[in-house]
Amino acid sequence: MGIYHRPVKTKTTGTGAKKTRAADNILAHYGRQPTHTKIGESEKRKILKGRGNTIKLKLKTAVYANVRDKNGQIKKVKIKKVLQTPDNRHFTRQNILTKGGIIETEIGKAKITNRVGQDGVVNAILID
Repeated sequence: MGIYHRPVKTKTTGTGAKKTRAADNILAHYGRQPTHTKIGESEKRKILKGRGNTIKLKLKTAVYANVRDKNGQIKKVKIKKVLQTPDNRHFTRQNILTKGGIIETEIGKAKITNRVGQDGVVNAILID
């Protein structure tokens, strides 16, 4: 079962009368637990089924990243560690990969450009 993500609204009107809810627990407001992709020894993926016969790949642990350099060449390089994460400072200590995070690779620093937990791969651009 997913997590309910419906926005919280006031339960009373301006005069103090209680509001009635039009619909309760709509399926569109349900979500899943975040993946929190980490750096590991081997790559692990989980396949999830979605609505409309779609498939979503969740990356649990990552080893390699597809890094694009200034010439436009794409290389598969090993990830060493996470240097900075824009979402949460604790993710940096735990080596959790997120979009916009800066990682250290074998060829230098790179910025993650995709949503790792939902795409199943790590794509990044070299910054130096």
